[in-house]
Amino acid sequence: MLLTIDVGNTNTVLGVFRGEELIANWRLTTARQQTVDEYGVLTRNLFTLAGLDGQGIHGVIISSVVPPVNWTLGEMARIYFGQKALFVEPGVKTGMSVLVDNPLEVGADRIVNGVAAFHKYGGPCVIVDFGTAITFDVISERCEYLGGVIAPGLGISSEALFARTAKLPRVEIKDPGKVVGTNTVTNMQAGLYYGAVDMVDGMLARIKKELARDVTVVATGGQALLVARGSKHIQHTDEFLTLEGLQIIWGKNQGAEPKKISGGAREVRSIRDIAETKKAPK
Repeated sequence: MLLTIDVGNTNTVLGVFRGEELIANWRLTTARQQTVDEYGVLTRNLFTLAGLDGQGIHGVIISSVVPPVNWTLGEMARIYFGQKALFVEPGVKTGMSVLVDNPLEVGADRIVNGVAAFHKYGGPCVIVDFGTAITFDVISERCEYLGGVIAPGLGISSEALFARTAKLPRVEIKDPGKVVGTNTVTNMQAGLYYGAVDMVDGMLARIKKELARDVTVVATGGQALLVARGSKHIQHTDEFLTLEGLQIIWGKNQGAEPKKISGGAREVRSIRDIAETKKAPK
């Protein structure tokens, strides 16, 4: 079995794979102050509740955007599972070229999502990840990471309204069913929900225009299903995209590369190249 761990700023998601099948998963709050033993006992308890034997773990792979917990999780993997954790970082085989100004700036989760989306849905594609931030990642049909967008997440927006105003309450993020609210709560819900839907659709429309072609759009993350219901551009929602990407990358680094879905014949090198090509005389 393979233990996959995706560490985000708000949540940490764990998954256990038997071969290519995800047989268990858990979503936890990312706790920067937890010790090795606290993470270890919690993880082993989750295994016990799921009827899994931790002795059956033959590998651990981690993507993290929270550096302070990396050493802790690495030690947890070593002490409690007897495995050296593979972190998704420079030098790890992903099968994806990163065509941005500074590849080291791209979060590990964004690379992992790109690998998984390309493997499952082909390219070109855009992944919209609804986490602490809403990120958009553009992948070419040659499995190249072209760049993306980062916008505030729904939780950040909701908390900002509550924290920076005297009378506005915390509200559940949901579709209120109409744009024009008739009380404070539905006013806020309409702004948060429809604001997010229109921002996502507007950004996707701009990305498609800049690429000068259609793309497959995949959503993942906490509010993916919620926003996808109102979106005109999101075609697939995939709750476990990041965990599946970690399983694919593990295979690539064990000499067991899975089959890829072949893309189209036209090459997309980068957004900058596309713009220059469109300007060139015919």
